[in-house]
Amino acid sequence: MNRITIYTDGACRGNPGPGGWGVILRHKSTEKEVYGGEKDTTNNRMELVATIEALKMLKTRCDVDLYTDSTYVKNGIQQWLANWKKNNWRTASRKPVKNQDLWEALDQQSQRHNVSWHWVKGHAGDPGNERADELANLGIDNLVWLDEF
Repeated sequence: MNRITIYTDGACRGNPGPGGWGVILRHKSTEKEVYGGEKDTTNNRMELVATIEALKMLKTRCDVDLYTDSTYVKNGIQQWLANWKKNNWRTASRKPVKNQDLWEALDQQSQRHNVSWHWVKGHAGDPGNERADELANLGIDNLVWLDEF
């Protein structure tokens, strides 16, 4: 099975505000970078979208090492998701889960692969994380540029 390394990041200018997401996929000596953005979103949504989009790009089942600086994403997928689903998408305090649409999409995408989740400290010099952050900001910059026309 192919082993893929993925770095993801999300960014937002204002929260909510314009946001972007960035992804780096690495397989052996090949690397692909992808980014995008949304006009009105939150940082947490962009972190989730980055991860979903990365996993969607993989056409066959893969072993994935996924690196994120988002404890929200890592804890959500590893610790909270099972209980949210069991409790009909309610938190422990019985409130609706925020970003349920994206959590459902991430759950679906992550089940297609063997994902090992890794947390890295953001803005701490990890080259993959730093580049994913740059890509996420390009996603925002692209939105701003498009608004001028």
